[in-house]
Amino acid sequence: MTALLEVTGLSKRFGAVVVADEVSFVIDIGTCLGMIGPNGAGKSSVFNLIAGTLPPDGGSIRFDGVDVTRVPSFRRARAGIVRAFQIPQPFPKLTVYENLLVAAQYGGGLAGSAAEEWSVAVLRKFGLADKAELLGGRLTLLDRKRLELAKAVASKARLLLLDEIAGGLTEREVEELAALIVELKRDHAVIWIEHIAHALRAASDRILLLHFGKKLLDGPPGEVLSSPVVRQIYMGLAADEAA
Repeated sequence: MTALLEVTGLSKRFGAVVVADEVSFVIDIGTCLGMIGPNGAGKSSVFNLIAGTLPPDGGSIRFDGVDVTRVPSFRRARAGIVRAFQIPQPFPKLTVYENLLVAAQYGGGLAGSAAEEWSVAVLRKFGLADKAELLGGRLTLLDRKRLELAKAVASKARLLLLDEIAGGLTEREVEELAALIVELKRDHAVIWIEHIAHALRAASDRILLLHFGKKLLDGPPGEVLSSPVVRQIYMGLAADEAA
């Protein structure tokens, strides 16, 4: 049985700068893969390659058994590959409900009462039902991030690409967000780029370490986050000091 997403030998470079160096991994529904690495490690570039906004130089991307390596980004989104960003971008002059309705119609391909019923269900799932009539631009930061995730789910996402969505939140809010991601991964595959280690530890099943575009580690959160390699990259310790 194939995994939902299979990335094999993914490569991309801009001149002398390598942002993806034969990166390979798989992920299936029910799993959250945390992705870490210093700034410039290639994390966002890998997301761009998976989402289809950046063409690869080599390798392949298979989604639900279909090769999507050269498939346009809008078709990948319709197939269920959806990205949520660090800075939420709701339609500020639409209500929370209308934001979800747009996602359900134009992302999820639903219409009429099916789109309306699905939008209401997503509102409830994300605890936004009491804010349904508020304008998207009037929400708190945490609720804007909830709405960002809710829009992805309303668009019938199967794979969620989460790009540092915990940035700017308080410790309590980060804990709430991590708990929400644990809930979401029951019905989705999730790849989460994040610098907040305890959030990844709480929500991830595996963590992948990228450095200069190359995958160095891919394993259980505790094992990866405590590894000498991670300490060396993030803290500048020599290998013998890290060990």
